[in-house]
This record gives sequence, C-alpha cells and structure tokens, in this order.
Amino acid sequence: MKIFTCSQIREIDQYTIKHEPIASADLMERAATRLYEWFSAEFDRSVPVYVFSGTGNNGGDGLALARLLAAAGYTVSVYCAGNETEASPDWKINRERLAGETSVPFVSIREISDLPVLPSKAVIVDALFGSGLSRPVTGIAKEVIRYINSSGCVAVSVDIPSGLFGEDNRRNDQEAIVKASITLTFQFPKLSFMFPENEKYTGKWHVLPIGLHREKIENLETPYVYTEVSEVRPLIRERHRFDHKGSFGHALLAGGSYGKMGAVILGSRAALKTGAGLLTCRIPGEGNLIMQCSVPEAMTLPDNSARMISSIGSSDAYDAAGIGPGMGTAPETADALFRFLLDWRKPLVLDADALNILALNRDWLKLLPPFTVLTPHPGEFARMAGDSKDSLERLEKQKAFSKEFNCIVVLKGANTSVSEPDGKIWFNSTGNPGMATAGSGDTLTGMILSLLAQGYDPPSAATAGVWLHGMAGDIAASRMSHESLIASDIIESIGSAFGRIRGE
Repeated sequence: MKIFTCSQIREIDQYTIKHEPIASADLMERAATRLYEWFSAEFDRSVPVYVFSGTGNNGGDGLALARLLAAAGYTVSVYCAGNETEASPDWKINRERLAGETSVPFVSIREISDLPVLPSKAVIVDALFGSGLSRPVTGIAKEVIRYINSSGCVAVSVDIPSGLFGEDNRRNDQEAIVKASITLTFQFPKLSFMFPENEKYTGKWHVLPIGLHREKIENLETPYVYTEVSEVRPLIRERHRFDHKGSFGHALLAGGSYGKMGAVILGSRAALKTGAGLLTCRIPGEGNLIMQCSVPEAMTLPDNSARMISSIGSSDAYDAAGIGPGMGTAPETADALFRFLLDWRKPLVLDADALNILALNRDWLKLLPPFTVLTPHPGEFARMAGDSKDSLERLEKQKAFSKEFNCIVVLKGANTSVSEPDGKIWFNSTGNPGMATAGSGDTLTGMILSLLAQGYDPPSAATAGVWLHGMAGDIAASRMSHESLIASDIIESIGSAFGRIRGE
C-alpha cells in the first residue's frame, strides 16, 4: 500500500472523478457509505451520535454519514463550525440532503454556549477538517476541538484527526488537534500516522478503501510504502523437493560476551527458524558450552578470548554475516570489527554493539559493503546520525544516511521503517507493544541474517524480515498478553508467520 502526500491524494481524487468518471458528490457518498458500514458494525443503535462538521469536503463526509446513520435508526445530531456561506459545493449538496431526507438537528456553532452537553456514552464523529488543512486551527474551531478532547467520549475522526497535518506537524498547535479514539482514513494512511508522537491524535486507525482510480495509484510515484502481506508474499521463495541444507545458505553470526550470551542464542535460534541451511556462531571461548547446549543445531567457532570476541575472521564458507548481538564494545572487539570490515564483501547485517562501535568510529562506515543492513533502535541511530527533534526529522536523516553510506537502515519501533539508498521507505504494518522486550531486536537480526544467507537481496531480506518478525510477535501476542510476551515466544511463532504469508 502506497503512502501519498495529501496533495497527491487530492490529485488521485480528481483523476478518479474525471476518468472513472464519477461526480464528486457521488464519490463523497461512496466514502460516507464505507464510513457507515464500519460505524454500524462497531456501534449499536442505542449510542447517541454527535457529528461535529466543518464546511469543507470533510464536513460533507460527516453530513452524509449523519444522514445514513439517521436512516438506519441512530439518534444523530450535527453541530457545524464554519462559515456556511463559503462551504464547498459538495457540503451544500449534503446539507440539503440532510435537511430534506431526515429530521436530524443541525446547530451552527457561533460561540461556546452553542456546544451540546454530551452524555458519557455518546460517540463523536469528528468531521471538522480534512487533509487539505494547511495552517493551525484557530478561533471557535479550536475551542470545539478542545471541547471534544475534554469530553471523555469516544471520538471517531473522518479521514484524519481535525487539525493534524498529513506530513509535517512541527509548527502545528498541539492544542488544536483532535485526539481521536479511532481514525477512519480513506484509501491510504497518511505519512504523519507513522510517527509515534501522533498516536495520541490518531488513536487506532483503519484504512477504508473507497475505489480511487487503480491505474493512477499504480503510476503515481511516492517513496513511501506501507508493507502488508501483499508486498511480502511475492518475496518469499518456494522450496523444492530436492533442495538440501546447502541450498539455503551458510550464515555466520558473531556476538555474545560475558553475561550476554543470551543475545546470540536468540539470534541463532531465529536464524535457524527462518530457514538458514547452516549456521556458525563466532562466540567468546567460555560461551561455547552454553551455545552448544542451547542451540544444538548451530555450529560454533569459539574465540581465543574467553569472555569477548577478539577476532571474527573472514571465510568463503559463509554466504552472509550478522554481527553485534551482545558483543560489547571492548577495544579488542572494536578492532575485530574493523579488521572484518576491511575484507568482507558479502551480505551483512549489523546490530546492537556493532552499531555502537560504528558510532564511536564513524569513519568506518565507508568500509561497509554495499547494501549492508543496519538495524538500530532510535537511540543507536541517534548515536550514528545525530539527535533529531522529532520523527519527521529522524526520517529525513534516515533517508540521507542510507544514501550517503549506500546501506539499508532498519529503524526499529512501531511501524519500523526500512530505508533504501534510493530514498524508498517501507513502513511495517505488523507488530505490537509486547515486542518491546529484551532480545526482540536480536531475534530480528537473526531473521534478516537468515534471509540474506538464503540469497534474498538486502532490501527484500530487510523488508520481509521485519514483517515476519512483527507477524510472529502478533501471533505470539494472540496466545498471551502483551505484558508476558518474550523474545522466545516470537521465535516459536516464526513458522506460523510464514503460514500467514501462504494463507494458512
């Protein structure tokens, strides 16, 4: 699913109107019907509905929804903030339909005293402003937004929470944005939905398809993609009857240090569960017994140093390498990474302490093989690329970093973003808060390493690995609570995640 800017979405709207063809008011009716279908499946008719409308097309959507709800037996009231004489043509059409076909009360809000007393069980429909908003909300509309936010009622925003911009909210007024419980967005998520600081405005969001022109959507370029199963399914390779373990690559995983062998154990188990044919682990000498007992399917390559990695080596025996989980940043370990980067030219994924070492030796980044996959969390990324004031600035730095060092950056978090050197960004659709747990990142490293060793190109390995990791976490969470989820649960659900891709 592509993510477009708001101006591009308006372009798609106009193209649909012209080339479907369909009247703009009929396209609005189609959108309102999708809203009604979702709303009626979620809320029963005993719930009083208060529609807060603006006078633009977003408000028109709200009026059309109010009419459909009233016709279905809901108790609906409409409160309008805005100059009705300057309303959009489609808003006026739906205002006439509402008045002519229903007895829904319609109140124009001129001052605060015009606002209703809301019962606690009421559901608010926020249709004040849509994605065309270009400046912070002020005046009586801002007071309406503050009233909605203080009401304690469930608020359902139409397309986008009123007051929120679709992309850049750095200069927005945070007190003039609806804090929706649920956002029902049309056809595509907005870029601003991907940023954690906006979750308090969007709440849970759902995409409602409204039949915008498919050809226009396919041909219009955007660097942003929301990764769903339909994007991942074509990436996953079919296995054949006469394949053998040599067909699925030999992976090298280097990690672990005294007290942190768990990280490399989790990464190893994840790599094998994701399908690597062979796995060798470069580990501290004293970790050998722990590793052999914990992951008997993995081979080990114990370091001469008992408690740390002092060399990694390079060998034609391996198809891909992963370095970093639990490795530490001792000078000997940093030197080992440096010497490894001088020689290694195969697929590579770096995580955790490997990234921390690079942050301390930033000139080493030029040694990375093309399309190396880096998997930082926001703190690790900040140490490499510098602090960011907000998520949009961090996204811009991520794109620039991938381009400068010709690498793939997997910036972990909700909607983990995967950036390619050409500027393309994949936002992940899977995962849940229970995955914010020790070892989850080590698991992801092992999964990406496995796909690289199997011959997946780095962008595909990163994108599919992130999706599978999140889906495995979702499957695990469905069997338990978010609070009880641990990394081992994610690993045990990797097989089921592959099954989801195949529709099993």
